[in-house]
Amino acid sequence: MKLRSLVASLAAAGVIGVGAGAAFHDHFNPPFAQAHAQLPIAAAVATPAAAPGATSLPLTGFTELVKDYGPAVVNISVSGMQKTGAQMPDIPGMDEDGPFRDFFRNFRGQMPKGGVPIRGLGSGFIVSPDGYILTNAHVVANADEVWVRLTDRRELKAKVIGSDKQSDIAVLKIDAKNLPIVKIGNSKNVNPGEWVAAIGSPYGFENSVSAGIVSAKSRSLPDANYVPFIQTDVAVNPGNSGGPLFNLQGEVIGINSMIYSQTGGFQGLSFAIPINEAIKVKDALVKTGHVDRGRLGVTVQAMNQTLANSFGMKTPQGALVSSVEAGGPAAKAGLQPGDVITALNGVPVTDSTSLPSQVAGLTPGSSAKVQVWRDKGSKDLNVKIGALSDTKVASAGIQAGDVILAVNGQPVTSVQQLKSMVAHAGDSLALLIQRDDAQIFVPVDLG
Repeated sequence: MKLRSLVASLAAAGVIGVGAGAAFHDHFNPPFAQAHAQLPIAAAVATPAAAPGATSLPLTGFTELVKDYGPAVVNISVSGMQKTGAQMPDIPGMDEDGPFRDFFRNFRGQMPKGGVPIRGLGSGFIVSPDGYILTNAHVVANADEVWVRLTDRRELKAKVIGSDKQSDIAVLKIDAKNLPIVKIGNSKNVNPGEWVAAIGSPYGFENSVSAGIVSAKSRSLPDANYVPFIQTDVAVNPGNSGGPLFNLQGEVIGINSMIYSQTGGFQGLSFAIPINEAIKVKDALVKTGHVDRGRLGVTVQAMNQTLANSFGMKTPQGALVSSVEAGGPAAKAGLQPGDVITALNGVPVTDSTSLPSQVAGLTPGSSAKVQVWRDKGSKDLNVKIGALSDTKVASAGIQAGDVILAVNGQPVTSVQQLKSMVAHAGDSLALLIQRDDAQIFVPVDLG
């Protein structure tokens, strides 16, 4: 039984058969010339229109923004012990051949293996005067201690309120009052081409400011199923993780999370988690300590004009269902391979990349109306949304092609048996896997 079958069964990840914790194995193959971000020149800016704050760079650049909201941006340092046999935190694209590998490796140094102290740096920003802070989950992963440094040079120990690997969001809390806070914006209003600025601690240089424009929105990255990233050309480097992305009105519209790089440094592509997604996760973590996500139980693929023609559709829109999980929510509702999902609860599904986040945002157990295109006509189906479970087996260092032979010394003969054994394993388990010509044990921390 191969890992991809295991992950598909255990994660049952919404509309894609593999959980969002899986690493990026695809390459984007961009030009490899180093990109140098430059601050915009005021003289080159067009005359402001009716709403200058939303469209044009002020003559003062970003100075007022930095003055007003820079004090709410913090430096985060973490320390801990890497467990024996443990792997790097499961972050998209940090596998050995992944384009994001060097970014996260630089964040953690060389990621020493078991029993060795680890230290790291990141960024964050204060969202409430009583000390709640947003950052990336990978910034505080495996941390035993988290310290926050404010711009007034105070250093305060922070408590991790909650961390969500699926969205790469974590919430911290420091014991302080009357703190400066950022202004939260609306990431739905973000448009490609608008000016944005990042504040963070690249390579430990605290409260560094960089600027650029939004390159694209709703960017879906390989295997990152539930986050429609904001892509920018703002210079973001190791240590910027978790810092805010501002618009010209001084509103936070995203959290800087990752870069594409073949060198470990900035190359013109950076990605931010939309603040609307982050706030929903923050609220859930503060309230319950975890995040509930909906699951549909289908695998989908992109539409093109040829497929649209074959299905009798005028334009290639929606998400084409290529397979349906047996016994899953979609199967029970009557969805079939070959259906094209065109709307969910009346909201159009523009393409296959938009559907995962739409499904994940639904409440497990709720009823949803799924509009599909079938037999050259539209059809409505009612689906009881399932719950998306986080899988930790996939993040334990198992690789594609591994064959799981045993769990805690007990042979594994089926996916259902494996699921049952994992469910009753407690806080940890040991997997015996076959990798190429060798058999090795992989420890898995389920705590």
